[in-house]
Amino acid sequence: MSFKELLESWRERSAVPRTAETYAVRLPLDAAAQLAALAEMFPGRAPEQLITELLGVALNEVAAAMPYIAGKRVISTDEQGDPLYEDVGPTPRFMELARKHRRRLESRPAGREAAGGPAKQARPKRKRR
Repeated sequence: MSFKELLESWRERSAVPRTAETYAVRLPLDAAAQLAALAEMFPGRAPEQLITELLGVALNEVAAAMPYIAGKRVISTDEQGDPLYEDVGPTPRFMELARKHRRRLESRPAGREAAGGPAKQARPKRKRR
């Protein structure tokens, strides 16, 4: 999904299911201002929902931007009979790790806290005197 498609989806449909995991972040000032602008432009979306959807699109674009690096092993042939080589770049590992973590996250029902209690939020570190 592209950012353009994401904007269109905000106008048309509801959000997708979420995991039980939560993440606390502190946004740069400009990003927070832009988020507030989007929330005002799309009043049916909470800022957290916008962040979630924007992050999803950004991660898809990161995956798509990972370079294909041809290995030495032929894994298939194309329609002209030319060899297709395995990808030895970062994409296969990223996809494998994403599948592994998806299975782990799917094993935790949404709406219930993860085993071990409520989700922990990152706290800013205090400077010692």
